[in-house]
Order: sequence, then C-alpha cells, then structure tokens
Amino acid sequence: MPDNALLQTTTTAAGLSRYGQIAAELQANIVSGAWTPGSAIPAEGALAREFGIALGTIRQAIAVLVQQGLLERVQGKGTFVRKGLSGASLMRFFRFGGVDGAPAVPRSEILSCRAVRLDKAMATRFGLPTGARGLAISRRRWLEDTPRLLESIWLPLPRCEALQQLPPAQWGDLLYPLLGSACGITVHRAVDEVTFRTLAADEAALLDLPDAHPCAVVTRHAFDLGGNCIEYRLTRGDAFAFRYTADVR
Repeated sequence: MPDNALLQTTTTAAGLSRYGQIAAELQANIVSGAWTPGSAIPAEGALAREFGIALGTIRQAIAVLVQQGLLERVQGKGTFVRKGLSGASLMRFFRFGGVDGAPAVPRSEILSCRAVRLDKAMATRFGLPTGARGLAISRRRWLEDTPRLLESIWLPLPRCEALQQLPPAQWGDLLYPLLGSACGITVHRAVDEVTFRTLAADEAALLDLPDAHPCAVVTRHAFDLGGNCIEYRLTRGDAFAFRYTADVR
C-alpha cells in the first residue's frame, strides 16, 4: 500500500489529527520494513524531536499503532514491532494428542503447487482483477505417521513468486516463516471461521478416513502489515478431533 494511502487511512480514523498523521508515518516504517518485526522502535523522546512535536503527541501516535496490533509495549524495555504469526495456530482447533497433551507442529507434505488464474471471488479477496495469477497449493499435514489435516492454500502473484522457484522439499513445515524469508512478507494477523461438513471421497482418502466422515473446515484469511490479504486457506480435519475452548469472564 502506498504511503499516501496509509496516511489517508490513519488520519481519517484519527479525525485528521496531528498524531494521526504521525501514526501513519510510523506505520509506513513498519510496512516498508524499515522497522523489522521484533525490533525496538526509537525512544519516544527521540521520535518527538525528529518530528518536532510534543512528547504527548508522539505517545498518542504510538498508542494508535499499539491498538492496531502493529506495536507492543514491553514493561521496562520499550516499544517493539510485533512479530508476525508463526502459522502453527490452526492446531489450536484440534486435539490429536502429543507430549503431555501439548499441540505439536505437524509435518507438511506439499501435494501440488501451481500457478492459476484467479476467479472473481478469489481475486477480490486479494484486491486483484479477475483473471490475475495466483499460486494454488495443496498440502497435507502429518503427526507421526498419520495424516491429520488437508489444506488448500491460495497466494497472490507476483508477491509470492519466489515460492515457485523453491523446491517443495525446502519449504519446511510452517508457511509464514517461509513467506518472510523467501518473499519478504510478514503475516500480521489472520481471521479464522469454522464450519462443518462431510469429507468428499478424495479428501477422505488423503486423510485415511471413511468416505463422508464428518470434518471441521477452518477458513482463514491472513493479512500482511499493510492490511492486504496475503493468503486464503481451507483446512479440513476430523470433526471428532475438533475442540473449542473459550474463557468467558
């Protein structure tokens, strides 16, 4: 997203205030990679002097980005750019066992990866015109010797074109660190929706489950630091292993 678009978005939300303008400029440092995930930002006093504004104004600007989830304050240490998602969080929906019941990172098997023309619905998700190119990936996730999850993943091109040149054997088990190292993309947040249906015959075969077995489907939209959708994913797993826990207070 261009810097002027960031400025317009943030200042509109902040009522065209001075601190909103500064927040947009700080956000541009994060989106451009000038401030990398996990790094500390300059001290508030130094930023106030750089922009020629009061300390209270820079604190308000930083508070905007903390609220947006781009920055986080660490008591006694400073303010840091939040690290991206690791990609293992989908396992929180399933309980397949593990050491002391702790969730494990499943092994990934890339079944296919090919460039496709995106239909209208898929292209719209990525803010692209109908017929734009994307990567369609089929992936199976294993725990020990048992296939547990089946995933269909779409990524926009040309932003993820580096993955086309990388042999699947070198991808590793987690997609988001790979997007960071190979494509320079930080996955900042994701929105997951869970529905239920039965497995089609080909899906059931890949998961070693009976045809029409109940399955949970997790639909994910993942976004980069600029708020752009960078991944659309459908994850299917055994519905009898699905678990949802909420601590309501």
